[in-house]
Amino acid sequence: MNVLLFGATGMVGQGVLRECLLDPRVGEVIAIGRGAPEITDPKLRSIVHPNLYDLDDVADDLAKADACFFCLGVSSVGMAPADYHKITYELTLSVAGLLADRHPGMTFVYVSGRGTDSTESGRVGWARIKGATENALLKLPLKAFMFRPGVIQPMHGATSKTRLYATMYAIAGPLLNMVRRFAPDWVVTTETVGRAMIAVAESGYPRPILESADIAEAGLL
Repeated sequence: MNVLLFGATGMVGQGVLRECLLDPRVGEVIAIGRGAPEITDPKLRSIVHPNLYDLDDVADDLAKADACFFCLGVSSVGMAPADYHKITYELTLSVAGLLADRHPGMTFVYVSGRGTDSTESGRVGWARIKGATENALLKLPLKAFMFRPGVIQPMHGATSKTRLYATMYAIAGPLLNMVRRFAPDWVVTTETVGRAMIAVAESGYPRPILESADIAEAGLL
């Protein structure tokens, strides 16, 4: 399969990209973003685009993919609700809407988060916005799957672009190993997330929303 990857330079995207390049089920990875991944590979094609809200000029290339792994996102910490909504909801739906128009039925895997509010009516702002994003994606003519990991442990050199988070992950690594062993419903690795995305793109999953334990299960396939 050919995979379209958004967010390849972020921590989760780095891990997903690694697994895609290693997996023989993936023929080509098209990574699109404002910057290109630092690595090169015969299976990797990078499209650097200044405005991800308007991809009409590369829509034909994007629609040739069999699946889209949307790993692009930001933390809501310190961000105005309107700005978080623009990046989390508007950008995601802009991309998904274009793909739904050009390639209906495409698999679209969205990295959401544990605690997402599907009712869109809870007290936590980021959870409402994530819930609205998920709900809107599930209404599109796509094979959409929502990944709701709890804590994602970076593996194989994947690092967060946020210095504080990168430091926290480095310090908490041994603890996360222990938690992941005894509580897989809370911690998954970037490796597992990548493998799970490929498995879901190839074979689907019994339900559209995958919590951490589901991601861990799918990552074994």
